[in-house]
This record gives sequence, structure tokens and C-alpha cells, in this order.
Amino acid sequence: MLENILHRNNMNAAYLKVTKNKGSHGVDGVSTSELKAQISGEWDTIHDQLLKGTYQPSPVRRVEIPKPNGGKRELGIPTVMDRMIQQALNLYLQSIYDPAFSTQSHGFRPGKRAHDAVRQAKTYINEGYTWVVDIDLEKFFDRVNHDRLMRTLSFRIKDHRVLRLIRRYLQVGIMEGGLTTPNRSGIPQGSPLSPLLSNIVLDELDKELESRGIRFVRFADDVQMYAGSKRAAERILKNMMTFIEKTLKLKVNREKSAVSRPWKRKFLGFSFTPSVKGKARVRVHKDSVHKAKQRLRQLTSRKWSTDMKYRIEKINEFLTGWYNYFRLAETPSIFKRMMEWLKRRLRMI
Repeated sequence: MLENILHRNNMNAAYLKVTKNKGSHGVDGVSTSELKAQISGEWDTIHDQLLKGTYQPSPVRRVEIPKPNGGKRELGIPTVMDRMIQQALNLYLQSIYDPAFSTQSHGFRPGKRAHDAVRQAKTYINEGYTWVVDIDLEKFFDRVNHDRLMRTLSFRIKDHRVLRLIRRYLQVGIMEGGLTTPNRSGIPQGSPLSPLLSNIVLDELDKELESRGIRFVRFADDVQMYAGSKRAAERILKNMMTFIEKTLKLKVNREKSAVSRPWKRKFLGFSFTPSVKGKARVRVHKDSVHKAKQRLRQLTSRKWSTDMKYRIEKINEFLTGWYNYFRLAETPSIFKRMMEWLKRRLRMI
């Protein structure tokens, strides 16, 4: 298997993905534009180490990015060389694992999008499943059990060199301020292999839900289940919290998890209107509107000393991205109100 992963065609595809995505440098300071030169000088040695099982990945560089709801999200940025190797692993393993994933899993998969997940949720509501079980997985990426994940991977991956390499990527240290801290649990966010590994972990949840005949939709670690009655939904919540914590060894945030109506919850930035004659509509959740206005306030602030041309350019850039994502909403008045509000802000500059 490792020979196939390291095949020239697969490595070329991995190289193109890494250089196209660009991204920040790792602990060695090498940028994506310098990767080609690094390959020329070092790849023969690294390739030999990979085949022998002696290759040691570099620590990841810790960076923090702000979360939309406040707080910070920690990312671990691998070196560009390790990003290329992980991308090669990802491309090959995805071809093995993805065909067996649930059709209700939509995150980080070829041909799947957040909009597909929201449409599926709407279908359930319109079929009469108007109670939602919203389970929040607390710090999912930080809590994945390495031993359990490696055991799951070993069912399909029989090449021990590949398993050893993946474990090394899971356990690679996090460097901050020149000091490296070992990583004993979790999947490092920021690496090309992380999305696939997270789907492999949560595929067990998908299969359990399917075996019980429960209607659900999942996008990465954001999962909702649908039921026809409050009693059925409460039973699902109780049973699945037990499965997640006892079997998957993950933690459920009980404060954020609940049984409710779909139009009272948020899913991927959207929500729904209450069913009228059995038909619900997709709408933009109020939190998403609030966050958009927060960003637009920054872009229209008098304190930001910039020329109007550049300001308008940045506003248009933000609005284009925001509209392209939320255009799925079937309540167009929100876009009209947003533009009227923005025009008032612009007149005040």
C-alpha cells in the first residue's frame, strides 16, 4: 500500500494540492513556493526513510485563529513537506474509505457540500420528522482516542508502515515558542489528513444511527437527528449520548445538546421556518445575521482610516462570499433588509 501512496502520480497530485492551497509555513519556515526546491534536495532521502518506516515528521507550528462566536481555535500547521506526504496519504486512503461512508455524511467529502446537508434536514422536516436531536460533541478534534482510531484503521489498512506513519502524524509534537509539547490525544486541526480521519471516527456513529433506522444528517462533527415525536427524540438523545461516550470515547456537551424543534436550532448557519401545511423553508439563522453585521460594522467603521474604493472592495468581497453561502435560504427578505441596513451605515461614513 505504501508504494501506491508514494507512486509518482499520487505524489504529483498531492504536490499540486499543497501548492494550490498555499497556506502558512511550518516550523522549518519553508513556504509552498520553496517546496519544489526542497523536494529536489531532500526527497530521495525522505522517500527511502518512508519505505523503511524510519521517517519522523516534524512538529507542527501552533497558531490561534479567532472563532466566530469568540474565543480561539488552535491549529497545528505542518511543514509543507509533511503536508505533501499527508495529502498523498489522504488522496489514496480517501479512495478506499469514502465509498463506504454514509450518504448522510456531507463534510470534507468529494461532491458533498453544506447545502446538501441542509437540504436533507429540510426533507426530514417536510416528511413529518419535526423534532430534532441536536448533539454537541465537546472539543471533538482534541478528544479523539489514538488507540481506538488506530484499531479502526487497522481493519482496512494492512500495511504496518502506513499505520505507523499515521500514528506518528497523530502524535507529532506541537511547537510554540521553541518548545515542543507531545500530543497524546486528538486529531491536529490544520493538517490535510485530519478531515478524513475525523470522518473515519464518526463513521461508526453514522453506522449505529443507520442500524437503528434513525434519520440523521452530519457535516463533520456537526450532527442532527430527526424524530416524529418528542418522546422518540428524547429516547434517541439518551441512547446516542451513551453510545458516543461509552463506545466512541468522546464527550457530549450536555449544556449545548438538546431535543427541540428544528426552527429553534441552528444547523451550519441556517435554520428553518415552522412547517406550514407540511412545508418548512430554509432561513438564515439570526446568529449568522448578527455575525455578518458585526463584520460589516468593522468594514464601515469611521475608525478604519482607508479610502472608500478599498472599503467598498472589501465590503463587496465579504458580501459575495456571504451571499454565495446563504443563497440557499428561501426567505429573500433577509437579504433586502441587510442591504438597506448597509446603505444606512455607508451614508454615515
